[in-house]
Amino acid sequence: MHGMRLPRLHCGFLLRRISAHGRARPLLLLALALLAASTAALCACMADGEPIDKPDEYTHVYEADEKYIVRAVSQIFKEKSLGQAPIHAGENEVTSDWIVQGEWRTRGIARIRRIDWREREVKLSILTEKKTPSGWQLRRLLGKEQYEKIFNAVDSQIYREMYKTE
Repeated sequence: MHGMRLPRLHCGFLLRRISAHGRARPLLLLALALLAASTAALCACMADGEPIDKPDEYTHVYEADEKYIVRAVSQIFKEKSLGQAPIHAGENEVTSDWIVQGEWRTRGIARIRRIDWREREVKLSILTEKKTPSGWQLRRLLGKEQYEKIFNAVDSQIYREMYKTE
């Protein structure tokens, strides 16, 4: 094994071979250019969000009284920088203020519905709009994973709210 030599791979050999055929190099450059362009287009779409006609709405079920849920949602909206989130007790709803940053504005809305004596359903919408020449346009910036994180934060906050009153 001591005297055995391993063959070396040379990148220069590969490049000379590609350029020897003449056509492989322009095709390689075209493929790289298309890859770069498609990546840039995808990133641009994600930064601007996807235009939508109606807001996304996700639901989650909690085993708690409405008063704890609305307090928890209001607190999470404040923590997530959605501004003041007054509780509309008669409607079992929490609606945050619009937060405007440049050409974007965001607002959170949560509606609580009683399912049975122990379960409550929370419908959550985070509205994000972009200012356009024709007015505010609704955009999707959050996915299901981000909504799940908010629901998990609300779940933890519900227990803190229950603890405060005892």
